[in-house]
Amino acid sequence: MAGTDQEAVAADDDALYVLTAALLTPAKFPSVLGDDYPEACSALGLPPVADGYGLVLGQDGAGARWTVVVDDVSLVAVAIASWDCGMEHDLSPDERTVVAALPGWPLAVAVAAPNVPAPHDPSPDVADMPPLTPPDAEVWGPAQRRLGADEIALQWATWREQVDDSAFPAPDAAPAGEGAGSGEGAGASEGGHGGIRRVLAEARAYVDSPPPLGRVRSSFAPGGARTLRADGPGWSLVARTDDIAFVLLDDEPGEVLPVGRGPELPGLLKALDEMAVRPL
Repeated sequence: MAGTDQEAVAADDDALYVLTAALLTPAKFPSVLGDDYPEACSALGLPPVADGYGLVLGQDGAGARWTVVVDDVSLVAVAIASWDCGMEHDLSPDERTVVAALPGWPLAVAVAAPNVPAPHDPSPDVADMPPLTPPDAEVWGPAQRRLGADEIALQWATWREQVDDSAFPAPDAAPAGEGAGSGEGAGASEGGHGGIRRVLAEARAYVDSPPPLGRVRSSFAPGGARTLRADGPGWSLVARTDDIAFVLLDDEPGEVLPVGRGPELPGLLKALDEMAVRPL
């Protein structure tokens, strides 16, 4: 999420006090909503259109939470980029760009609009669906697993410095004679962890049989590398194309499992990067 530390910006007609915004596109979407772009759209009752949407989160004059979906993705992208740089930017979507106004917020928002009542869900009288709510931070599940992967991607250096590369099997420790895609877990993971083997096998399958749009995404990383993000049923993977990977699993709450380079991981990451969705 971008802009959660910014002051509230009032829309021109004062109908909505905009607190923050997010993109919902194949290459960048709130991961709490799903493992891929179609799933994220479905969580909000939206069709997965090719150009995506912008999500504008704010409060009305009574303080009620609303998520306004717009089809002017560029407008929202510029606002997010400005906020990320610490600049003020008035995000006031034209009514003609509004696709839907959904009660509640699907994401946690740390700020509130000034001079209006505290954030609360709209009255059922004005909302035709249950309000959207952010995931419960006290439990572990798919949304929390994906949020954990988000955090690793954002704080890569912090997580990377905690990993001792000597704990990984040496590259020549992989069984001889195994081709690409086989022995991945044994050669690249710590101790041949069964969950990691499954994740790497499913990620390898994505190369041959492309998954739903947005299931594999590639974004900028320092030094000419790319940050890769892949998700699947019960797992998330975060990696740098020139480095190691981290795996999170639904069935191992709170655990972050590092995956060493090994003999196979570099090729897998390269193949995933080539088929991944990238921001425009």
